[in-house]
Amino acid sequence: MNRELVLHQLGHLYALQPERLSKQVRIEQALRSAITQQWPVGLRLPSHRVLAQALGVARQTLALAISTLLEEGLLKTAHGQGTWTSKPSITPAPPYNRPLSKRAQKVLQGPGASLIQSGAFVPGIPDIAQFPMRKWRQLYASVTVPQNALLLSYSTGGYGPLKRAIRDFLERWRNIRCDTEQIIITDGTHNGLELCAMALADVGDTVAMESPCYWGARNVFTATGMNIEMLPWHPDHGHTLPASSAPVQLAYLTGSHHYPLSVPTRLHDKQRLCDALAPAYIVEDDYEFNRNDHSNLLFDPESGHHLLVGSFSKMMFPGLRLGYLVVPRQLSGPINRLRSELFREGRMLDQAVLAQFIFDGDLDAWCRRIQRDYLGRQQVMHDQLRALPFVKRISPPSSAISLCIEFAPHINDVQLAQALLKEHLIVRPLSPVCAEHDPRSGLVMGVGMLSGETLAREAQRLRRCLENLLR
Repeated sequence: MNRELVLHQLGHLYALQPERLSKQVRIEQALRSAITQQWPVGLRLPSHRVLAQALGVARQTLALAISTLLEEGLLKTAHGQGTWTSKPSITPAPPYNRPLSKRAQKVLQGPGASLIQSGAFVPGIPDIAQFPMRKWRQLYASVTVPQNALLLSYSTGGYGPLKRAIRDFLERWRNIRCDTEQIIITDGTHNGLELCAMALADVGDTVAMESPCYWGARNVFTATGMNIEMLPWHPDHGHTLPASSAPVQLAYLTGSHHYPLSVPTRLHDKQRLCDALAPAYIVEDDYEFNRNDHSNLLFDPESGHHLLVGSFSKMMFPGLRLGYLVVPRQLSGPINRLRSELFREGRMLDQAVLAQFIFDGDLDAWCRRIQRDYLGRQQVMHDQLRALPFVKRISPPSSAISLCIEFAPHINDVQLAQALLKEHLIVRPLSPVCAEHDPRSGLVMGVGMLSGETLAREAQRLRRCLENLLR
């Protein structure tokens, strides 16, 4: 690779980084992306002076960023010989002849979490750059005082104040009135779904899921040994009902906003499906929502067979890994005990900080602010993508972090996603999360990682790339 191409690629990746980050962090992330995804091992970099001049930064700032990547093993240097790309040395693992379980192999063969969790349009990641981290740190300092030593212990049943905060939040935002005893604190959505499967179903029982589905939920149910029946859902005419169905133990449905199609769900469709399947339990995943769409929920806190799964990771930041289950009153005691036996609850400090964050009104303020931002960002994306060739449907602008564009069935969305990855445009294909008899094709993308002029510029670049690929 010649020097001009190296400088061009690095400059482009540097421009993609959010301007709210420090210059050093932006350089680190740009270099990391280039080294791991674009540049070959052993590529000699231009001098620090040339790199700093090309990026418009001080040489000291560049040196600090390069020092970080030297420590990570992604760069090597020698006195008088320059700096070149590398890869961390990894001792090869000895051959392992015993295979994983059939359940584990089935999970790993299907679509799962992407190894790339940053970049333009990566879906499922909220805007972490704007999150009020200073307030979050202050709350940690306020709860970690000597008299709060009990927060270092197990959290049997969950932190009481956090349950009360969630109860009030659900009433304000979801029009759900439940008791604190019905709320179980979980380590995110996957943990809540695993708990539902362990508590309410046996190996071989059937779970009905919508097609397309959330890949993570399908993996959880596969790992717990459940038989999965996927039923296509179309926003225009509802679910495709099976001619005959075996007994269904769980029906897993998205909440008020469908993921990954990113359109509002319909209460009538869910009720019709559940009337036809008669599942023993209905689990609704309130993945994304706004304050006014609670009428799309089927969940009833007074019912004996309705459960609601929620997570704060998509509202706030992914690393939080805190969520909740709302369960029928008669199940709260047994499921709480099962959670304690299987997973040994903890993270009381995190729970205490989140509780205070909600009580102080910061979560409400953050949700209102960021949902307005997401709506504007989605409008930018919609304006750029709606005129692409072979587009059947594009999800209308909403306050969610994801949007979906559907193509004609003959378009190979997997190849599209792979081609876009080479341009550092990170999206997910739709077809791998559809049932075998559901021929839909499309791309799922997010708006959490980009904003302002960067979003407008990258949305135009995405449109141009897709126009070329679709032709």
